[in-house]
Amino acid sequence: MSMTKDGRITEKSAPPQEEEGRWGELLQPNHLAATVTLCLGVALFAFNEFFISTALPTAVEEFGGAALLSWAFTLYLVFAIIGGALAANLKARFGARNTLIAAALVFVTGTVVATLATSMPQVLVGRLFQGLGEGVIAAICYALIPELFPPRLVPKVFGAEAIVWASAAFSGPLISGFLTEHWSWRAAFFVNIPAAAIFIALVVAIVPRQSASVRSSQSIPLLRLMAFGLGILLISVSNMLQNGFAMAALLVVAIAILINTVHLDRRSEHSILPLGAFAIGRPLGTGLWIILLMPLAQASGSVYLVYGLQHLWDFSPTAAGFSSALMAMSWSLTAILVASLRSHEARVRLISAGPLLLCLGLIGLTVAIATGEPRLVFAGQIAIGAGFGVCWGTLSQLLMDVSPAAERDKTSALLPTLQSAGYAIGAAVFGLTANLRGFDEGARVAVMRDALLAVFVIACVISIGSLLFGIRTVRLARSRRSTRSKARTQRPVAVD
Repeated sequence: MSMTKDGRITEKSAPPQEEEGRWGELLQPNHLAATVTLCLGVALFAFNEFFISTALPTAVEEFGGAALLSWAFTLYLVFAIIGGALAANLKARFGARNTLIAAALVFVTGTVVATLATSMPQVLVGRLFQGLGEGVIAAICYALIPELFPPRLVPKVFGAEAIVWASAAFSGPLISGFLTEHWSWRAAFFVNIPAAAIFIALVVAIVPRQSASVRSSQSIPLLRLMAFGLGILLISVSNMLQNGFAMAALLVVAIAILINTVHLDRRSEHSILPLGAFAIGRPLGTGLWIILLMPLAQASGSVYLVYGLQHLWDFSPTAAGFSSALMAMSWSLTAILVASLRSHEARVRLISAGPLLLCLGLIGLTVAIATGEPRLVFAGQIAIGAGFGVCWGTLSQLLMDVSPAAERDKTSALLPTLQSAGYAIGAAVFGLTANLRGFDEGARVAVMRDALLAVFVIACVISIGSLLFGIRTVRLARSRRSTRSKARTQRPVAVD
């Protein structure tokens, strides 16, 4: 407002709102290098996951040691989570540029070790280093999004990363299978090396150096990191046991360790988790519950759906695998559509639609198994993919926005880490459920159907929990925005 010469109060026009970003801006010279760098960082994680899952069985045939196959995935996941938890601290101490270069070199070291391995234990060492490096890279790439792009382009960046994940899910197994079949399983590992070299060159070119004056001198919370890692490791190990009671006991111990570590972290002066993490009275806290629970529920399909399609309905491996590709394509397409919406408010309102679609998709899978109707599987997978696509990018941006500036790196780094933890916990929970219901390779079809039905019913219950948190997150976010708007309008009026 302002006062005219005759004493009348007039209202000044509001400053124009920043224009919504366009997809083409990501490819303009001032953003192209940053777009390629962050997408390549995500691609290293995504394609590596699908490449290795296809190539490792052939390595096992060459070396033997089939009992160690699951450990190749377990160690990768555990150290990726540890790396993600460590990322914000490393970024504060050494800067994003130095940390990304070091993490990429750790990843390359692991890749070289695995590529040149002559035994399965050497492959496991390589996977350990790959997971540690990739966990840091993925977390810091998330943290750099709001630093390298204006707010109007952030939804488009998340949409671009969704395209990367869909491309990896669709083409990763095909490329890896081709390389393994016509050359060697080692070729599927080796292709990560030139990709990592390009990534390092881009990081050197676009990520600014951090001056020594702003580097943090916080100590690295090794004990809490080790506790987090131990909890995830015990969860993964529990999924390998055959005895249901032993699985349940180990799972309870693991969850108790994780809960206790979170409580200790909240009281620490130098915490790993951002302030308000998992608090149900803050949008950050409820949003993080969604980030954990949605992948946890979806892990039911990731672990058992392809197996169920092959053994309940005699689908071929290709046809069964198409269901996973269908979910990834649905995720990608929906993410692009949502990122194209001009209204930020509309995107935020759609956050609760994500868990709802996930719940409906899982109900579809449950009904498909109960009735023996396979067509419902594909409809359910489309709904599940759309659920993630509708909310994931907007939710990630919202959580960064509601975090205090000093805590934003912790929040950004936590997102991919928590997602991986959700999948790990889900695999263990559903493995225990299926085990207790008699699931086994030699089980009769009726027993197998009963076990899978129990798995997906529990997944539906978990998805309902994510839906409740989704509704609450939208309400808290809108209430917070309304409070801030009122505070701005109630400020003292300046008189010109």
